Amino acid sequence: MFIQAVHIYIKPDKIDEFKEKIQANHEGSMNEPGCVRFDVAQSRDDPTEFFIWECYIDEDAAASHKITPHYLAFKEVAPELQSRDRCSDFYDGVYVNSDKAE
Repeated sequence: MFIQAVHIYIKPDKIDEFKEKIQANHEGSMNEPGCVRFDVAQSRDDPTEFFIWECYIDEDAAASHKITPHYLAFKEVAPELQSRDRCSDFYDGVYVNSDKAE
């Protein structure tokens, strides 16, 4: 399993718009055949910080996600919502619970 953890920082006046845009990306992603999880969380300490936990059956499925209409629509507007660059970390799943996992 291929996992991407993303920290994304949003301008305070853009939080509601970000939530709307990331919800559409979340819903589209969860309908992708290779997507196992696409969780979005908001920090309790800093409401402008969001954490996205994306799990795919493999790197090919993650690459396929990057060309979907919902991802491309999100990618187009994300820079204007962000207060700084996002950062991502990549992981290989070791112990993962999912019906879609191999």
